[in-house]
Amino acid sequence: MAHYRASDSKREHFRRYLEKTGVVDSLTSVLLCLYEEPERPSNALEFVRQHLGAAGHSSADTHTLQQEVIDLRQKCARLIEENNKLKTKLQRYEPGPEDGATTE
Repeated sequence: MAHYRASDSKREHFRRYLEKTGVVDSLTSVLLCLYEEPERPSNALEFVRQHLGAAGHSSADTHTLQQEVIDLRQKCARLIEENNKLKTKLQRYEPGPEDGATTE
């Protein structure tokens, strides 16, 4: 009988851990989204996988992050282009080995 109580205690401890860390709320939210779907998806497990990562994130957060990624990619492309232009400009002013320059 003691073994049975130890097992229940471990389960209760684990259940409180899941509640405390927000796992239960996230799973509940995803399952509620699945329940409210007008047409059931053919692959419920894939639906849960896709929506589990999105649980707790609003569409405004997602949109803001997507816009930030776009802006940073554009900035990166501009900086690469500027870097290439500056390298080309620098090569015009630096004597190369074919110009008779010697290194010390």
